[in-house]
Amino acid sequence: MLKQLFVIAALSSSLVISGCETVPPQDNVTTNLNQLQNRTWIATYIGNQEIKTAPSAHNIPSLQFDAATKRVSGADGCNRIMGSYNAGKDTLTFGPLAGTQMACLNNNGLDRKYNEALAKVTHYQVFGKTLKLLDRYGNPLIQYESAVQPR
Repeated sequence: MLKQLFVIAALSSSLVISGCETVPPQDNVTTNLNQLQNRTWIATYIGNQEIKTAPSAHNIPSLQFDAATKRVSGADGCNRIMGSYNAGKDTLTFGPLAGTQMACLNNNGLDRKYNEALAKVTHYQVFGKTLKLLDRYGNPLIQYESAVQPR
């Protein structure tokens, strides 16, 4: 009788403990994608060089990732850019990016540097309101801040 009671108690305990473990952990892929997508990201650094643009400037370097269409759009500091992207837990690749062909003066080659950096992106990191696009070695290429939307 004591053995049976012990077996029943052990089985009950294991069921209670395993029942607590059946709650699925939060999916890191979904969390990272939710933080990346459907926001406006304003570029603040290319490599270790700070990007300084006037708030009233047109085509400030920025990106928006549309989760529904897997399309990216934004600006490179001169031209509007658009294309496709593929993102995973921490990986990010861009399809061919198209853009307008405006002649921009006095931007110190910002558009060229920005597009060269985008071409090297293979990974990303999102921490709160900061997005970092990284190369295959984990080196930061472009850093962004999430835009504050007026209410």
